[in-house]
Order: sequence, then C-alpha cells, then structure tokens
Amino acid sequence: MQRRGFLNLVMAAGAAMALTGCGFRLRGFDTPELAVDELAIAGNDSELARLTAERLSSLGTRVHANAPLVLNLGPENFGERQLSVLDSGPQEREMTLSVPFSVQRRSDGAYRLPQQRLEVATRFTVSDDNLLAQDDIREEARQELRHEALRRLFDRLRALETR
Repeated sequence: MQRRGFLNLVMAAGAAMALTGCGFRLRGFDTPELAVDELAIAGNDSELARLTAERLSSLGTRVHANAPLVLNLGPENFGERQLSVLDSGPQEREMTLSVPFSVQRRSDGAYRLPQQRLEVATRFTVSDDNLLAQDDIREEARQELRHEALRRLFDRLRALETR
C-alpha cells in the first residue's frame, strides 16, 4: 500500500511540474499588483463600480475622491438575445455586458487610457418548464459577466504606470 501511495505522489508531482513547465497558470493567481497607488472612481453607482472599488482595495490601491488618477466608469448596458430557432422547449440565450471606461489624470485632465469599451458575453439555457428559475439563471449570468468585465478591466489597468 505504501508503494501505491508513493507512486501517486510521484505522478502528481510530475504532472504539476509538466504543467508549470508548459506555462500553465490558474487565472487570477500570480498576477502582478497594480502600479497605481491611488485611484478615484467616477461615474454611475453600479454593481461593477462597487466590485471595482472592493478589488482595488484588496490589491492595496487606495480608493478616494482626491486621487491623482480617475477611473471613469460608464453605465452597465446588458443585452440579451435568443440563439435558438424554436420558441418552445429549452432556449439558448446570449447575454452581453458593455461598459465604457477611461482613466484620466486629475491635474491636467489628460487621458492615461482613452475611452474604451469592455464587452463580454455569456450563453445560458432557459426552459418554459421552469419559469421560476429563469430570473435566477439571468442574475447568475449578470454576475458572471460583471466578474469577467472586472478581470478584463484590471488587465488593462495593469498596463498603467504612475507618472
């Protein structure tokens, strides 16, 4: 029995080394921190703005109104369209989220990141048989889209350098 345990350990270590050697990383782990020490968030009081402020704070960036850089977040625009051809039975749907954003320097109003648009999409299936679950499925899709948009926003913010 000890030999089997030892072989399992050796195989797991070998698989971990092979994955590490090929460049595999779990998304969100081993990500560099932002080069921005302070940032203000301007725009709509949306769920995405709240999640952004929480994530910035957890990364060590101070979020306050008088910061030298301002992240301008536009309104969240959700869209939904039907992908299935038939109107009965399970229906595949696609939900999209589009959010404009930019980063400005407060001192002279210069854009550090010109206005861009975060656009993410996800697919889900709803059924007429379970009408009560449709709202929950849509809310889960909205949360998934917000988290993906947040990840992409932070990928773009990592390119900023403080000057």
